[in-house]
Amino acid sequence: MKLASWNVNGIRAVVKKDFVEWLNASGFDVIGLQETKAQDDQVREALFDLGADWHVHSSSAIKKGYSGTAILSKQEPMSVTHGIGVEGMDDEGRVTAADFGDFHFVTVYTPNSSSGLKRLPFRKEWDVAFRDYLTGLASEKPTICCGDLNVAHQAIDLARPKANYNKTPGYTQDEIDGMGALINAGFTDVWRHQNPERVQYSWWSYRGGAREKNVGWRLDYFMASESALAQCGPCEIHTSVLGSDHCPVGLDFG
Repeated sequence: MKLASWNVNGIRAVVKKDFVEWLNASGFDVIGLQETKAQDDQVREALFDLGADWHVHSSSAIKKGYSGTAILSKQEPMSVTHGIGVEGMDDEGRVTAADFGDFHFVTVYTPNSSSGLKRLPFRKEWDVAFRDYLTGLASEKPTICCGDLNVAHQAIDLARPKANYNKTPGYTQDEIDGMGALINAGFTDVWRHQNPERVQYSWWSYRGGAREKNVGWRLDYFMASESALAQCGPCEIHTSVLGSDHCPVGLDFG
């Protein structure tokens, strides 16, 4: 199977930028979306032109036009779950998970620590709860987690590490440690595992021509449980795909 992940920064916006045409031509079988910024009925309406070949499952935030995740798949999952089952953590539609029989597929939009790092305490609690959730799934069967994890794990994962360290959301030591704890719990950053020294980004600010200058961050990941890693083929960051401030990441699996 060919898997993909993309923070689309608004599903209704990206469908106006040839998303449906791109997806149908991409060869992907399953794609996890983040930041759909739409209620469940609006997600289905936006994706109406996808046609009957795709199954759509989404998780929306209580707050309209905010956050949200979705899984689009050619194969109907055995089951789909929404959220991580922790009180206070599931109001923003940040997790959608599908059981495809042989493996769990999870898409996540990790909370941003926000300007002034005012949401960092919540983010730290999230990282622990989400790690526990993922390791629970991985104890059942191979588990693939994809999404915008809102962290650059190493200095190589952002263009200006010194200027951003402990000042900018996504590159504080607490967030770095949260990602490290997920890795220590048995999950592998597949792209970095395959590209230990390569510099490539998946998000660029809309300001100052950052994408044209390639002043970016790698915030979008495929994380594989120990039993899933052996089934992971090439992982690729599709920097040429436009339509969002993020670009898609793809993974051959199985």
